Amino acid sequence: MDRFDAMRLFARIVERRSFTLAANDMEIPRSTATKVIAELEARLGVRLLQRTTRVVRPTLDGEAFHQRCLRILDDVEDAEGAFKGVQAKGQLRIEVQGTLARHFLLPGLPAFFERYPDIQIAMSESDRWVDLVQEGIDCALRWGHLRDSELAARQVAILHRLTCATPAYLEKFGTPATIDDLGGHRVIGLRSITTGQVTPLEFHKGKELQSLSLSGVLTVTGTESYLAAIRLGLGLAQVPRFHVEDDLKAGRLVEILADTPPPSAPVSLLYARSRQLSPRVRAFIDWAAGEFRRHEAPQHAIVSRH
Repeated sequence: MDRFDAMRLFARIVERRSFTLAANDMEIPRSTATKVIAELEARLGVRLLQRTTRVVRPTLDGEAFHQRCLRILDDVEDAEGAFKGVQAKGQLRIEVQGTLARHFLLPGLPAFFERYPDIQIAMSESDRWVDLVQEGIDCALRWGHLRDSELAARQVAILHRLTCATPAYLEKFGTPATIDDLGGHRVIGLRSITTGQVTPLEFHKGKELQSLSLSGVLTVTGTESYLAAIRLGLGLAQVPRFHVEDDLKAGRLVEILADTPPPSAPVSLLYARSRQLSPRVRAFIDWAAGEFRRHEAPQHAIVSRH
């Protein structure tokens, strides 16, 4: 293993806090990883990693070397990527919210793989907030306003939402003309997997944002169950327009309180600032951003908040 590969392995071990996980990521035996790091430490004359039975952490010298490695590897990746003949390749690990991926990314993947035949994608679905570095994930697709973190974010779309219900529900409970008319109505609860909290209804009233919690007979955490409950007339709901456009056109759902819509929210691709972006990650992020731009005219998919 040459010096650059040894640096990549060392950086991966620091990120993953594990020889085994880093070796798996780089598709080498763990014994090879151990030998390479031992040779690296011997060559530098310093101890780079502290090993315990549960975790591997960089020493002070190791942390300083890690930062230098990242800068050097960034330069190498940029230099190699500057040549048109260099093709992005390797496995890409991405974490997505499933509904967004199904509507915006999966339909375009055949063209992506035709353009980048040497890239393999390992896609996992989750609404939880993942630690990209610790879990070895290259980038994540997320909906909603982002919490403060060390992650870099590229906004790729805005979700525009509405409040709706079935005609049968409105016939039974009445059609509210204003937010003040919502007393006595039911809501289908969208419950966070992370916090267990039910998301309240939200309305833009002029420049103010008004939140309202209503009782209901059902709360769910899954997108598909939430949409099914709306169509069964179990209560009011707030969803991005994309998912219910056909239902609205067919009269199966009715938009209400259009003058006080729910707030919109961004869709972002997240990646670690501390990790050099490989050509395959750059290629995927640029392609995914283009897919969202291509679908920007219709409104977007529903995903759970957390």
